[in-house]
Amino acid sequence: MTGRALRVGIVCPYSFDAPGGVQFHIRDLAQALTQRGHFVSVLAPADDDTDVPEHVTPAGKAIAVRYNGSVARLSFGPRMAARVRRWIEANDFDLLHIHEPMVPSLSMLALWEADVPVVATFHSAQARSRALQVAYPLLRQSLEKIAARIAVSEDARRTVIDHVGGDAIIIPNGVYTSAFTDVPPNPAWQGQKLPGLDDSPTICFLGRLDEPRKGLPVLTQAIPDILLRYPKARFLIAGKGDEGKATALASLGAHAASVDFLGGISDSEKSALLSSVDLYVAPQTGGESFGIVLVEAMSAGAGVISSDIGAFRRVLDEGRAGALFRNGDSADLARVIIDALTDRPATQARREHAATWVKRYDWSTVTSQIEAVYDMAVAAQAAIPPPVKGRSWQA
Repeated sequence: MTGRALRVGIVCPYSFDAPGGVQFHIRDLAQALTQRGHFVSVLAPADDDTDVPEHVTPAGKAIAVRYNGSVARLSFGPRMAARVRRWIEANDFDLLHIHEPMVPSLSMLALWEADVPVVATFHSAQARSRALQVAYPLLRQSLEKIAARIAVSEDARRTVIDHVGGDAIIIPNGVYTSAFTDVPPNPAWQGQKLPGLDDSPTICFLGRLDEPRKGLPVLTQAIPDILLRYPKARFLIAGKGDEGKATALASLGAHAASVDFLGGISDSEKSALLSSVDLYVAPQTGGESFGIVLVEAMSAGAGVISSDIGAFRRVLDEGRAGALFRNGDSADLARVIIDALTDRPATQARREHAATWVKRYDWSTVTSQIEAVYDMAVAAQAAIPPPVKGRSWQA
């Protein structure tokens, strides 16, 4: 450790007007670093009247674009470049921590403007990305400013190697696991626990309902087979997306009576939901580099069922902390859910392993790892003259 508090600027490419996994990671990282005595300021796209978390400086309105199988809200252009420059100059940072520097938003602009040590975190997992291939020539010189690279998973690390070159240190996304441990369940989200077919287990899904890669159709197509074995099973679907809800209801037909759509839920409601249900199902079909909600579900004590995509397998310790089904295969998902409900000792064994396994993802561990990377970057800057400042927007 450096033995001193650092002034850390964190740059988020995605808007806090519609926060997702990267934004939540940055929010919690800023809080964890502040608790350890560092000064932290976060620059992120957001409207001036958006209720942003503490430490976040809104950079202005973002525009929605298709990116990595989803909709990302990004900010770019000369006006944003000027805001980035003013923010850097006003805060006298010791270090910039830029998330997704290849994304054409504030992160890319901050990398161009950086004249202090830079740590870059890569979140995305993409086998082939035309956007990254286009961005690389524009950033090739500026990428040399990066003193240390972090990837949140092996899948994200592979994306760095394939598209950027070089390597990255794997530090997973952090979760305040205590926020999900020993949370009182909500009786409305619990089923009866009676023997045999009178059992009414509850099974939940969390995610955008209208993003195909979140896999809701994979789950809804499995529901009829599950109800054949457990007729009183209840399925709790939480997340926004009216179009996705309408499509799901149409596909369920008569089985829709077994499904409750909860809409968007708060963080506290999410904790209670995960503490209440028997199983949490993650049927995502791809485009995931980590899986924070899997860690949250394990911390809450829910049995976890997920598709066998690489990122999820690794978060679940290759199936030891949660059961896996073949990606996109609704029949196999139904089989795995039925097995998990029927073989309670095996499900309980996975829960017990998960309770220990998740400790590696707690912010107490993750923050220390990130601080060690900061120390390395600052020490390298002190030992080696800084690189020539890269192109700015006006260049």
